[in-house]
Amino acid sequence: MRVLVAEDKRRMAHLLEGALRSEGHSVLLAFDGEEALNLGQSEDLDVILLDVMLPRIDGFTVIKRLRAARFMTPTIIVTARDAMADVVHGLDLGADDYLTKPFALDVLLARVRAVARRGPVTAPTALEFADLQVFEETHTLRRGERTAALTRTEFALLKSLLRRPGAIVSKDALIEAGWGLSCDVNDGALYVFMCALRSKIAQAGETQLLHNARGIGYTLRTAAA
Repeated sequence: MRVLVAEDKRRMAHLLEGALRSEGHSVLLAFDGEEALNLGQSEDLDVILLDVMLPRIDGFTVIKRLRAARFMTPTIIVTARDAMADVVHGLDLGADDYLTKPFALDVLLARVRAVARRGPVTAPTALEFADLQVFEETHTLRRGERTAALTRTEFALLKSLLRRPGAIVSKDALIEAGWGLSCDVNDGALYVFMCALRSKIAQAGETQLLHNARGIGYTLRTAAA
């Protein structure tokens, strides 16, 4: 795979480069946000590892501009900013995953494999529940006249729920659907993604369809239990 590492701290960038090359990946390096944006738009990439606190253009702006220009390369934000608001913001902008520093290299490599494994979805069909439509081809959802873009992870989680409407899907099953068995993902990370999904599924005046079965998992229902 071809991986772009956007990281301004050169020691960290070269550490990530070495770990990725040891697994046979080709690596490009960008040390500021402008360079990362240019490479993200001009190179044929499989995965982007994107720091937030980049000079010239910050990582949040990079992912926002890439998604606005319809560059959908799987992107993992890798940053020391671990505030819940930052995690939610990064996912809402279109990142596929969010990994906070410090982290184990094995975990990072597993996350890279996981986001790359999902690949583009080509089937043009729509999945439906109540008045919610989810389109596989574009990774978008629609309610009425409103549409919202889904990250690859959000789409995988929602698809798992749509396969069993009305049933409780366990946290373990959702983590497997979203990240795979080999990834070290905890309930807290799942919670962040489900909160982001809830905000996209229902906005002001709309009935919430995604519900938390406390301590067990999540379910799609037309009303809370």
